[in-house]
Amino acid sequence: MEQLCRDIVKWLREKVYSSGGAGAVFGLSGGVDSAVVAALCREAFGNQNLGVIMPCYSERKDVEHAELLARKLGIPYRIVELDAVFDRLVKEAGEVEEEGDVEQIHLARANIKPRLRMTVLYYMAALKHYRVIGTGNKSEVMIGYFTKYGDGGVDLEPLGDLLKEEVREIARFLKLPREIIEKKPTAGLWKGQTDEGEMGFSYEKLDLFLKGGEVEPSLAEKIKGLIENSAHKRLMPPIFQKKV
Repeated sequence: MEQLCRDIVKWLREKVYSSGGAGAVFGLSGGVDSAVVAALCREAFGNQNLGVIMPCYSERKDVEHAELLARKLGIPYRIVELDAVFDRLVKEAGEVEEEGDVEQIHLARANIKPRLRMTVLYYMAALKHYRVIGTGNKSEVMIGYFTKYGDGGVDLEPLGDLLKEEVREIARFLKLPREIIEKKPTAGLWKGQTDEGEMGFSYEKLDLFLKGGEVEPSLAEKIKGLIENSAHKRLMPPIFQKKV
C-alpha cells in the first residue's frame, strides 16, 4: 500500500505539472473514493488543493462526513449548495419531460446532479489553474457506473485502475475515518440511493468477477452486458474523418 500510494502521488504530480496545472480540485462526497483522492492529493500538492462539497438534495450525513475529512486532512474546502440551481434547470427544461416515461424522467433528473457538480469543479479549476481530479474506481468504470460528462468528466482518474476493495485497503492504510470507510457507497442521486442497490449486486461480487473469479452465471452475463453496453462511456467522442 505504501508503494502504491507513493506511485499515485508521483503520477498525480507529473500529470498536473506537465499540463501546466498548479494543483488539484476534487469533489468531496463523504464517501471512501473521494476521501482517498483527497488524501493522495494532499500528499501530492500540499495546500494547492481544493475540496468542493456540492450537496444537491443530499443526505446531511454525507456533507458532515465530507467536512470531517477535510478538517482531518487540513485541506481547504468550499461548500456549494446546488438545490436551487437544480430546481431552476428542471423547471426551465422540464417541458420536454412529457417525451419520456416515469423511469426515464427519474434517471434524467438524477444525472443532472453530477453534471452540475462537474461544472462547478471546472469553474473552480479555471480560477485557480488547477486540474480536476476524478474519484472513479475501476469497478465502477468497467461497468459504466458513472455519469458521462458528470463524475466521468475529469482531467485525471488516479483510482481508475483500482478495484473498490483496493480503494478501501488504501483508506485503511491512510487511517481515514472509519465511518467513511465502512458506510454504504452512494452516488447521492436520490434519497436512500446506494450503489449496490442500484447495480443489483455487491462490489464484492463485482470485484471477484473483474479479478477473473467465478460468480453465478446469471451475474457474470449481467456484468458482461454492462461492460459491453457502457463501452462508449470510456471513449472520447468519435471524430468524423473527411475523405481527402
